[in-house]
Amino acid sequence: MAYIDVPDGVAGIRGLLAFRPETAKPLGELAETLLRGPHTLSRAEREMIAARVSWLNRCHFCHSSHAAIAATHLGGTDADFALIDQVARDPEGAPISDKVKALLTIASVVAEDGKKVTPDLVERARQAGATDVELHDTVLIAAAFCMFNRYVDGLGTWQPDDPAMYREFGRINAELGYVNRDYTWKPPR
Repeated sequence: MAYIDVPDGVAGIRGLLAFRPETAKPLGELAETLLRGPHTLSRAEREMIAARVSWLNRCHFCHSSHAAIAATHLGGTDADFALIDQVARDPEGAPISDKVKALLTIASVVAEDGKKVTPDLVERARQAGATDVELHDTVLIAAAFCMFNRYVDGLGTWQPDDPAMYREFGRINAELGYVNRDYTWKPPR
């Protein structure tokens, strides 16, 4: 049970966004820009960053949701879900590009302490082909998800364990995005 009076049965950040629509709008716009807007990184790659940071921060709702969104963007197969799970736990061992591995390393460091991003980490990403915009947005996605994770966990939101629910959230978010949403929507059980 959340620490504040959010709509009953609405999980994670969705309940918080429904509770305070005036903050939902700019938060949704930020997520939409970072995770779905035009970019040289695919939507799946940007969602991988969000999922990895959320996994490191032990935010079950955000990790499960964004892992499902990333997997959906890849095609939504069991293999896609397995890949995203591997990326969250061991990005260096995952079959993804060297550029995305380097960016995930930077995101992982930001999740711990932004001051731990070093010129060597940035140079590794540049050598793998990362642009300034990709570096910027990786750090901003990681920083934003530290905030989102603490928002969800700090208010004690309900975070269901049912993987099927997250797959449905992932499918719907991949399709509809993060703005102009009914945050009180609940998947059928």
